[in-house]
Amino acid sequence: MHKPLRIASAVAACAVAGTVLYGTGAATAGQSTANSTHEPYNIGQLSKDIDAYYGTTLDADGVYQASPDSPYAEDLARADAAARKQIDRAARAAHHGHTRPAIVFDIDDTLLLSLDYEKKNNYGYDSDTWAAYVDRADRPAVPGSPELVRYAEKKGVEVFYNSGLSDAQRSAAVENLKKVGADVNLDTDHVFLKDKANPPSYLSHCATPGTWDCTTVEYKAGTRRHIERDLGYDVVANVGDQYSDLQGGWADRTYKLPNPTYFVE
Repeated sequence: MHKPLRIASAVAACAVAGTVLYGTGAATAGQSTANSTHEPYNIGQLSKDIDAYYGTTLDADGVYQASPDSPYAEDLARADAAARKQIDRAARAAHHGHTRPAIVFDIDDTLLLSLDYEKKNNYGYDSDTWAAYVDRADRPAVPGSPELVRYAEKKGVEVFYNSGLSDAQRSAAVENLKKVGADVNLDTDHVFLKDKANPPSYLSHCATPGTWDCTTVEYKAGTRRHIERDLGYDVVANVGDQYSDLQGGWADRTYKLPNPTYFVE
């Protein structure tokens, strides 16, 4: 996960045609307050609100976990239910030979929960400590998301992953996904990670060997375009915790999971 902009953010619950957005708080993650003339929300209080939203608890191993009874878990469950309905629709269409349906998942805070890192780093970010955290390959699951992966597979919807993690982090990401039960299509043909040294040709509009100028939206939308145009699938659902995971088209429907701890442009 590359995080060029790290801010604590609260996401308002709303629904938009073709998109499901869930979260908490008074501002959307896409809302800028840089030029605001009123006093910003107190960061100490915001941290407490984030803990309350996740139902944050410290387990016996010293790892911060989200409660299964938290508002966060409730919002995830609503997004999960909506995505399952879309998977069911796609499966019915595929049964009649109309499409080759696919679903695309982000990884960080879509499938693997980073709450422990965020909490222990005061919602800040350092590339070295983040890389070490990812390489441990022991993040817990985002509640319900591995089950959604397996549900899509069961229904005959092809599962792909589209993450901002680097290609050097592939083995750790795959190991961690296996641990949490998202053990579906974890080969290089289905797990798309950033390879800045040797970017794929389908990203040639923003990346060449040794030069990476792709924004998050360009990278992720370009990958979905590749899945549709080059691989021949219909991306019926795209699931992520950031708006930049979902923007740029090349998906029939998008599902925004809540994440009030950081914002990726």
